[in-house]
Amino acid sequence: MSERITLTRRATMAGAATLAGAAALAPRAARPEDAPAAPAAPAASAAAEVTGIVYEDRSGQGRRGPGDPGLPDVLVSNGREVVRTGPDGRYRLPVSEGAAVFVIKPTGFALPLDADNLPRFATLHQPAGTPPELNLRYPGIAPTGPLPASVDFGLTRRPESPDFEVLLFTDPQPESQAELSFVRDTAVARALGTGAAFGMTTGDVLFDDLSLYGRQNRIIGRIGIPWFHLGGNHDLNLEAPDARHSRETFKRVYGASSYALNHGGVLFLMLDNVHYLGAATGTPARGGRYEGRIGEQQLAFVANVLRETPPDRLVVVAMHIPLVTDLGSDDPALSTLDRAALLGLLAGRPALSVAGHTHTTEHHYLDPAGRRGAEGEGAHHHHVLTAVSGSWWSGPPDRRGIATADSRDGTPHGYHVLSITDGRRYTTRYVPASDDAGRQMRIVLESQFHADDLARLPDTRLADLFGSPIPAESVASTNLVVNLFDGGPRSRVGFRVGSGPLRPMTRVRRPDPFVAALYARNGATRKAWVKAEPCSHLWTARLPPDLGPGTHRVTVEAADEYGRPHRDGLVLEVAEGGA
Repeated sequence: MSERITLTRRATMAGAATLAGAAALAPRAARPEDAPAAPAAPAASAAAEVTGIVYEDRSGQGRRGPGDPGLPDVLVSNGREVVRTGPDGRYRLPVSEGAAVFVIKPTGFALPLDADNLPRFATLHQPAGTPPELNLRYPGIAPTGPLPASVDFGLTRRPESPDFEVLLFTDPQPESQAELSFVRDTAVARALGTGAAFGMTTGDVLFDDLSLYGRQNRIIGRIGIPWFHLGGNHDLNLEAPDARHSRETFKRVYGASSYALNHGGVLFLMLDNVHYLGAATGTPARGGRYEGRIGEQQLAFVANVLRETPPDRLVVVAMHIPLVTDLGSDDPALSTLDRAALLGLLAGRPALSVAGHTHTTEHHYLDPAGRRGAEGEGAHHHHVLTAVSGSWWSGPPDRRGIATADSRDGTPHGYHVLSITDGRRYTTRYVPASDDAGRQMRIVLESQFHADDLARLPDTRLADLFGSPIPAESVASTNLVVNLFDGGPRSRVGFRVGSGPLRPMTRVRRPDPFVAALYARNGATRKAWVKAEPCSHLWTARLPPDLGPGTHRVTVEAADEYGRPHRDGLVLEVAEGGA
């Protein structure tokens, strides 16, 4: 197998077991040489107790040395309860079988990283490992054995600015080695040399083939910054009968499936809201059944972390399945059923949440019940991120042989950057991943053709179908259509012809005609389930009816969700008496 499995080395007395597999994701903590052997593993139904020390790793050895002091007031969790370390850095927590114990990185400290820049901050307690009778296709967790006498976490002191950036990837979702190369040569290549503090992938790291984690980690690791991961519905162990063992491979590779960290004074809550319901039925039975649900345990974890966090601290919540989506907020496979409970915990706090899953780009403003369309400062901003894979790597190949991968709402595949200022204010920005998609909007003319007609015109370029020249008699019936790729309900779009007045455009909900035509004309390079979906960031306006024959400059001026200006344009040719 391609994933690297290591053993956590702990100083033990004879008879004490070491932790293996995913348990090795913890920093290599030292157990006192004179500690007694660990007790036998508890029964599956009994809760054990874990204790240890969070320390400053001044020696840089990855294990506590004589000059490495304990760190007080650092949060440690078992995925539900959250405790602070005492003056000596020691903590004590209950821990049940299958739980992860992890340190919540405080501002001003760094986590240990492996060779691929994966943060190592958690230890799994799974004495017997993954049940062999599950017969998982991809390896799960090796037996961790009894709990050590002390499970320790080392941190390195490192100053952090309250002004920083985070790379936000979602749904790279390669289902083959070739598509993993697409991830490498687009989004990862674009991100090289970044000054971001860290990055994250909010689920569907892979597309069911979990053997690709090792290569994926090596590729992402070359960006050169710490990279955190959340699991998506395509990161599940689909042989598991229920949710309990559905993350065995993910946990072996990355550690805890939900966790938290602080950076630059901002709290990041990383939640797994893909609740697995079991294997899919039907023929072919691909994937599993699931619903968007945070669940009682994670909600308790969020409440406990927030209880230890000042109320004016900015909170960023990351998950895979959106809280709501323009594609169907009541569909339990597309939205989060218990979103109101999460929003209730965040009420009164500055907060942003981000998700992926739908392969669309959306901004929503939610009321406390999770309904869309909220106004005012109390509205919660939920951002559905652009997929790295766009339309699941569908579409005609570019000059490099990489799928063009325009998403089903018309947004070219890419990622986002979260910018934090003063540890309190935030913006996000969209970054197209391919060389030929450097703009923030697409402008087309929609005139005499409909999407279902376009497949019958194989010799006509899309650029000609949606461009000019257009006959003078068609001007009054021609729409200017603008897809502002990262637009939303607070964006504004207008256009002007030449030096004429700025004319407002109307936000509409409908498929992007350009991407609908692209899919219609390229069925052989499109995944079978991919089709154009209504876009939440599309603006239209009729061309001025008095626009006469000639060559005209059309300029589109937009303000995005944060009020930032964007401008683009095209040259419009109007033909005298016919094209």
